[in-house]
Amino acid sequence: MFTTRPTLQGTFGMVSSTHWLASQSAMAVLEDGGNAYDAAVAAGFVLHVVEPHLNGPAGEVPIIVGPADGPVRVVCGQGVAPAGATVAHYRSLGLDLVPGTGPLAAAVPGAFDAWMLLLRDHGTKSLADVLKYAIGYAEDGHAPVERVGETVETVRELFEREWPSSAAVYLVDGAAPRPGELLRNPALAATWRRLIAEATTIAEAGTVTEAGTVTEAGTGSRTEQIDAAREIWRTGFIAEALVAQAGRPTLDTSGRRHTGTLTAADLAGWQATYEDPVTYDWNGWTLCKAGGWSQGPAFLQQLALLPRELPAYGSADYVHLLVEGCKLAMADREAWYGDAAQVPVDELLSTAYNAGRRELIGSKASYELRPGSPGGREPRLSAHARAVASGELDADTLAARHAGAGEPTVDGSGATRGDTCHLDIVDRWGNMVAATPSGGWLQSNPVVPELGFPLGTRLQMAWLDEGLPNSLTPGRRPRTTLTPSLALRDGVPVMAFGTPGGDQQDQWQVHFFLAVALRAHVRGGLDLQGAIDAPNWHNDSFPGSFHPRGMRPGSLTVEARMDRDVVEELRRRGHDVTVGEEWSEGRLCAVARDPRTGVLSAGANPRGMQGYAVGR
Repeated sequence: MFTTRPTLQGTFGMVSSTHWLASQSAMAVLEDGGNAYDAAVAAGFVLHVVEPHLNGPAGEVPIIVGPADGPVRVVCGQGVAPAGATVAHYRSLGLDLVPGTGPLAAAVPGAFDAWMLLLRDHGTKSLADVLKYAIGYAEDGHAPVERVGETVETVRELFEREWPSSAAVYLVDGAAPRPGELLRNPALAATWRRLIAEATTIAEAGTVTEAGTVTEAGTGSRTEQIDAAREIWRTGFIAEALVAQAGRPTLDTSGRRHTGTLTAADLAGWQATYEDPVTYDWNGWTLCKAGGWSQGPAFLQQLALLPRELPAYGSADYVHLLVEGCKLAMADREAWYGDAAQVPVDELLSTAYNAGRRELIGSKASYELRPGSPGGREPRLSAHARAVASGELDADTLAARHAGAGEPTVDGSGATRGDTCHLDIVDRWGNMVAATPSGGWLQSNPVVPELGFPLGTRLQMAWLDEGLPNSLTPGRRPRTTLTPSLALRDGVPVMAFGTPGGDQQDQWQVHFFLAVALRAHVRGGLDLQGAIDAPNWHNDSFPGSFHPRGMRPGSLTVEARMDRDVVEELRRRGHDVTVGEEWSEGRLCAVARDPRTGVLSAGANPRGMQGYAVGR
């Protein structure tokens, strides 16, 4: 089968990410004796520099860790809503949705601490070792991909009129970043240099405890230094600058200026944590995802909804089955997922429940939002979700109420639904990691002038209705779309994968996984590149996670490479099909390991021409 690139194979290490500089930086760490976790942290911080329109240090990242000799764990790098982020407060400001930009949308930043927790507990390198690549690209500059400058141009007026600290980084002498010319962020480089220096001093002077106090004289060890860096982020000069920025009145998507709710106490009181993955067994595979605070279980439920015998891969029957199953899983996501209530994941993935749900899949496309009733519970939807599902709030009405829509489109008011990054790594020892960093986009909030990066906007995914699993609730995580994946066979990690794409992530990943599982192998291993390159599709028949949270009932967007007869048959079945560009759906990364031979594999998305896999 034709592919854009080969599936790479080797035995030393494999990296796949959404930017070649991140992939190569991670590979440099492996070459220097580091493991997959050291490499992941280095790549994550490089992604903050080279894809600033897609992620930043004050964003968030879920990470799935698959050690060669231990249990799979999820590192939760999704921060919680600040103590002052109550439904009542936002309603008192005249809001019916959390704004898509500005400090009101900022959760407690989660990405930095998650990377540090991973480095401390699973890595071997020092803070300086993993940060030197990001510091170099920020200080000396890098040639940006086209989309960085295109994104900046869409918010030029906002930067020049309202967000001067962002203009200082991304509109130097009035010019947006251009390919082939160096983009620098000296403030960000200075932040990391100062962090390393202060953390080193603290680590040598005394040990920082989990409570943030300094005890006996330290040894200057790497773990002491990393703990010191975490404390500086939470309570030191970085925390002070983040809180000051949150308190500055900022124009957001509501068309008004608001201050945020983030305080010093919020920052000091939160740390990244470990948790067990949610898993599902399918045809000899065990799929691992983050819990119901993410959309990860929706991937698993789509597998649970499949019948024992599947239609021919790529046929109209096959696409129809997956689209209709996705609608049911996403309707359950809307009704049941979130951190403000217990998510009934076991029931949502149970055989009996999904057998009943499967009966709802007919021969025609559904235009309804149909959440189920696990355990006999009555589903509850937000008023906004009910309105968009009923057609009371259609696309035109939402556009009139809230300027800006689409992902990752941005308009002059700053309305945005920024995109995401992804990275997967496997090392020669068999350690595997999948991470999906996002948030803290350059278009989400003004750059914090003292730091060189902005706050995030993940609270826009929480509802301003009381009593829902995803209601805006202090101390609770907003439901996130970020959803890396890890696959096991016989209890051993064999594949890590993921993609940017917001609500599409657990659609494209299902299609990719099934392409890997159902189709021929290549060179004795999994055909990762063939599955990545295969024509992909998505639907928007459920309320979106990003402001202004619209829905397109019956919609189905396919790549132009999909067989024309299949497209016409889908239309006959009632799908509202939009044929997109030939290479427009899915931006997957993947690595794999054959535990029998130790052979490693990798593939990367050709769409957008910036994702690359490297390895040997």
